[in-house]
Amino acid sequence: QLQLVESGGGLVQPGGSLRLSCAASGFSLDYYAIGWFRQAPGKEREGVSCISRSGGSTFYADSVKGRFTISRDNAKKLVYLQMNSLKPEDTAVYYCAADRLSITTMCRMTRPGYDYWGQGTQVTVSS
Repeated sequence: QLQLVESGGGLVQPGGSLRLSCAASGFSLDYYAIGWFRQAPGKEREGVSCISRSGGSTFYADSVKGRFTISRDNAKKLVYLQMNSLKPEDTAVYYCAADRLSITTMCRMTRPGYDYWGQGTQVTVSS
């Protein structure tokens, strides 16, 4: 069964850090770019970051640039999102998604085209 499972969410104070993990099972990550998305209550799901199949290309939303870092370990079938200097506006459910792409050096920050989605992990930034 093809599956993505996020973990690492929780409650953190403003200025704190969390590291989210996305674990793949049932398929090889080698053929997929990976994106992280988030959805806050009452808002559309938005792209946060993505990483190409090779890991050599990464992209970030302007709102998280300089604070979040995406990385991947294909051998372990894991993708990470390191989140530093968290703000209350980062509060949302965070989802990882896999996008099968033939090009190894690109990824997309928009939802269409992503083949598999995780169930999400809640991140709450509050004092």
